[in-house]
Amino acid sequence: MKTLAVVVTTPPYSHLTITALNYVEAALQAEVEVIGVFFYQDGVMHANQNISIASDEYQAIQHWQRLHQNYQLPLHICITAAEKRGIVCDALDNEKVNQAFTVSGLGELVELTTKASRLVQF
Repeated sequence: MKTLAVVVTTPPYSHLTITALNYVEAALQAEVEVIGVFFYQDGVMHANQNISIASDEYQAIQHWQRLHQNYQLPLHICITAAEKRGIVCDALDNEKVNQAFTVSGLGELVELTTKASRLVQF
């Protein structure tokens, strides 16, 4: 079976984020095993519990949450990138991180990369 890992480096208000969401959802609907999405660089902003996107703009964070709930899609954020952007205070206090996301290190990205038959970055 084909396996797919995805790396998202774009913020939630980027048009590439919409492309990433459409790509992941199409893969899931085609029964491709998506083993995880890793949010890195500005991509960690998707997990920010305190971010506010205008109601007339695309609500990417809600779509990631829906994919997580409907498909049990693992969503990982890089702890270092998150800390640089003020999202994670420390490993024990994750009040700023949306519950659909798991705080991870780059080791998780390496693991996703080695397990996946394909890796796509947005």
